[in-house]
Amino acid sequence: MALAPALHAQAPVTVAAASDLKFALEELAPQFEKATGHKLRLVFGSSGNFKTQILQGAPFHLFMSADEGFVYELADAGKTVDRGRAYARGRIGIIVPAGSPLRADGQLQDLAAALKDGRLRKFAIANPAHAPYGARAREALQHAGLWESLQPKLVLGENISQTAQFATSGSTQGGIIAQSLALAPAVARLGTFQLIPSDWHQPLQQRMVLTKGAPPAARAFYDYIGTPAAQAVMARYGFVMPQD
Repeated sequence: MALAPALHAQAPVTVAAASDLKFALEELAPQFEKATGHKLRLVFGSSGNFKTQILQGAPFHLFMSADEGFVYELADAGKTVDRGRAYARGRIGIIVPAGSPLRADGQLQDLAAALKDGRLRKFAIANPAHAPYGARAREALQHAGLWESLQPKLVLGENISQTAQFATSGSTQGGIIAQSLALAPAVARLGTFQLIPSDWHQPLQQRMVLTKGAPPAARAFYDYIGTPAAQAVMARYGFVMPQD
């Protein structure tokens, strides 16, 4: 008779993470797993969609939102252990792919000129209905007085990661994406990026929270994100340290 293993394989911690975290978490996860022996399953998407899924009972253990408001909604609905903790503030900017007729101009003056002179055909942002980076892009475009005139040109990404693909693939002349994605080598080599002034939009105060019933390993990763080593990686991807 075969002997039963002394220890059962531990189920992975399932993390619902905003897409702006893709490159940072894909770097941090192996470090955490090596240090602790815990396993992670990272699922990336838009924060608004994750909020809806968790409300409907999706089995995520940790929610890392790009907008703290979604965490508060879940807490108010009794889906989380508490109201979570801020882990970063994000930034947005304009990116234009190689060969685009647009210029990467954080003040969006060339975008305005391209609308008038016909250089602009398509421009990508994340869907502001459920993606926080899309909502902030809309606010910045409204600040610049471009939102209404851009409507016929907009291509909406399901999340900010898909938006970055649209903005750098050549199918659009550019887009507004997360700085954390633009700084990743895989994206940086595809285009030129410039930050948009942070006072043109509401802050991207990013917050994480454990869902009810989350295992101790999820708490361990939650705590790990706040360590100096993890925060150094986050800072390298352009995240501003949190203000809670």
